[in-house]
Amino acid sequence: MRVLIYSHDTFGLGHLRRSRAIAHALVAACPGARAVIVSGSPVVDRYAFAPGVQAVRLPPVTKLPDGSYASGDTATLADTIAARKAALSRTAEAFRPNVVIVDKEPAGFQGEMLPVLEREAARGTKLVLGLRDVLDEADRLAPEWERKGAVEAMDRFYDEIWVYGLGRIHEPLAGLALAPDLARRIGDRLIYTGYLRRDLPEARADRSEPAMADRPFLLVTPGGGGDGAGLIDWVIAAYEADLAIPLPCLIAFGPFLDPALREGFDRRIAALAGRVAAITFDSEIEFLMRKAAGVVAMGGYNTFCEILSFDRPAVLVPRTEPRREQAIRALAAERLGLVRVLMEEDGCAPQLMADALRALPAQPAPSRVVVPGLLDGLDAVVHRMRHLACQTPEAPRRAMS
Repeated sequence: MRVLIYSHDTFGLGHLRRSRAIAHALVAACPGARAVIVSGSPVVDRYAFAPGVQAVRLPPVTKLPDGSYASGDTATLADTIAARKAALSRTAEAFRPNVVIVDKEPAGFQGEMLPVLEREAARGTKLVLGLRDVLDEADRLAPEWERKGAVEAMDRFYDEIWVYGLGRIHEPLAGLALAPDLARRIGDRLIYTGYLRRDLPEARADRSEPAMADRPFLLVTPGGGGDGAGLIDWVIAAYEADLAIPLPCLIAFGPFLDPALREGFDRRIAALAGRVAAITFDSEIEFLMRKAAGVVAMGGYNTFCEILSFDRPAVLVPRTEPRREQAIRALAAERLGLVRVLMEEDGCAPQLMADALRALPAQPAPSRVVVPGLLDGLDAVVHRMRHLACQTPEAPRRAMS
């Protein structure tokens, strides 16, 4: 089994971390399997990968606050996309996968996966589109996918479409206005896997943790941190306003937090006399998640999976721009009783957050709610992968350099 996983990664850590979890599950469950993750994440080199999993880094692209994109280095965006296309083509040609999984973007970033999809489809390679449980509100998603030709690519190329979630929580394609025949074809390929369970990774030999992790603490994680300043500010303000919050908190800023904002946060944290501590980034944050008495997060897909997997009481503060993805997920989970939600649009009074932090350790854990199939995602992915790999012709291949 040779699996190529494409993860466009123009912002944050979500796509890379989801792809890594899937790749690790496949090589663990299928002896001899190999996986190559092709990622645009600028921090891909900071993650460890299991034997049998290799990462290839694409030239980076940055998502700007207005939703547009720019090259992550000095090249023009057009030149960066051309370089990414060439790297994708070289990798696929060298690896000769028998299954390709494309994360979220049916055509790839600005269509960069289309040449690979064309060639692999002609070879008989099985093509899978993997979607997170929530993409966005339908009135935002529909014009975006129309502009990208996403529905056309989804219908033309993909043998299966995996949704890494449950339909009872959200149906990510339900709001698209599809013609009846197209809706039937898409529906026939659609598989809800359940969420992707996370386990503790094998710890790096040089792993160390903050001293705060040796006693009960709350973990605050805004994911990559690029859009998490509001959450961090609100938590620090709560500790500034309420000197008697029982447990201290550890904030993982994320590698993409603006340095100037971090400097200001560090000064405020220093004045809190050990009640709040901070780190930049932990590529093995699962260890901190398991130890924490409760978690405060924005509600991205991977963090949500970790909260469920490690059964942590959680308060989610989802972002609503440029997508409402996190809010849709968080509010659906709150309706089921899995988490508590605070919305910034309802006001960011420090005492509101302080009250939530006080109550968090005694909040019911997610496992108190029984949702059939909730964390079956990786098992379902392995099952489908074995099925697809058995249907593909064996192709000659060159070794990856």
